[in-house]
Amino acid sequence: MNEDSYDVAIVGGGAAGLSAALVLGRARRRVVVIDAGAPRNAPAAHMQGFLSRDGMPPAELLAQGRIEVTRYGVEVLSDQVVHIGPGFAVRLASSRDIAARRILMATGVSDELPDIPGVRQRWGKDLLHCPYCHGWEVRDQPVGVLGGVPGSVQHALLVRQWSDDVIFFTRGGELTPAEQRQLESREILVVPSEVARLVVEDDRLTGVQLTGGQEVPRTALFIRPVNIPHDDGLLAGLGCDLDDAGFPFVDGTGLTSVPGVWAAGNVADPRAQVITSAGAGSAAAIAINADLVREDVDHAVADLATSNASGNNKALS
Repeated sequence: MNEDSYDVAIVGGGAAGLSAALVLGRARRRVVVIDAGAPRNAPAAHMQGFLSRDGMPPAELLAQGRIEVTRYGVEVLSDQVVHIGPGFAVRLASSRDIAARRILMATGVSDELPDIPGVRQRWGKDLLHCPYCHGWEVRDQPVGVLGGVPGSVQHALLVRQWSDDVIFFTRGGELTPAEQRQLESREILVVPSEVARLVVEDDRLTGVQLTGGQEVPRTALFIRPVNIPHDDGLLAGLGCDLDDAGFPFVDGTGLTSVPGVWAAGNVADPRAQVITSAGAGSAAAIAINADLVREDVDHAVADLATSNASGNNKALS
C-alpha cells in the first residue's frame, strides 16, 4: 500500500467521522479523515447531552478527538473532497489524489433557515433548533417557536416541556383544527402574523417584531430547520439510493446501497445529536473493519490456493 492508499477514507471530521477513525485506527487500519472545517454546530458555545462531556464547547471536542485518533496513526487532512471516482479514487480540492478500499461519508447536514433579518446572526446562540440540546439552558424563560415548515407545531408542543411561556409564530401559515386544539390545550399562544425581524439588544435576543410593527418580547426562539445533506453531491455521484430529501438509505450499520460505502451521523440521520452521531460512527467502523477482514481472508485464501498449485506443479516437474 503506497503513501496515498488507505483502507478507509472518512469524509468529514465531526463526531461521527472521528469516532469511526478512532475505532478503525485501533483496529490497525490505515485511515485518512478529510475535513473541510465547517461543522454544523460551530456557532454553538456548548454542546449538551454527551455523557462526561456535557457543556463542552464543540470545537474542543473535535480538537481532542483529532489528538486521540492521530495517536493510532490516523491521518487528518484539512481539505475538501471534490470527487470520488470508480474504485474509490478520491480527488481533493488541493488536487491531491488518494485511493481507499472503503468510504465513510460523515459530512453532516446544512440547515436551511428562513430569510428573516437577524435569524442567521442569532443561529446557535438564542435562535435554537434542538430542545434536548438547549432547552435546559432556556428553561422557564419566555420562548417562541417559528413556524413555516412541516413539524413546527409538534416542535412547539415539545418546547412546552421546558417553559410554560411559549408563543407559536405561524408566520402567516394555516393551522388545522386539530393543531389549534393541541396548542390551546397546552396554553401555547398563537401569533398568526408574519415575522419582520428579530430584535437584538446588547448581543441578546429581546423580541420578535411582526410586520405590523408590534414587538413580542422573547429571550429565545426555536425553529425546526429544513435539513439538507452536506455532501456536495458525493453520495449521488457514488450511485447511492437517496430519499426525496437527498438522504441515503442505510442499514443498521450505516451501509448504503453501494457496496463499500457507509454513511454515519447527520448526513444519514439529520435528527442525531452529537452523542448519537459518535455512536453511529463507531458502529459503522466496526462493520467496515469486518467487511475488510472478509476481503482480506478471501485474498489470503486465493493466494494460498495459487501458492499450493504452484508448489504442486514444481513437485511434479
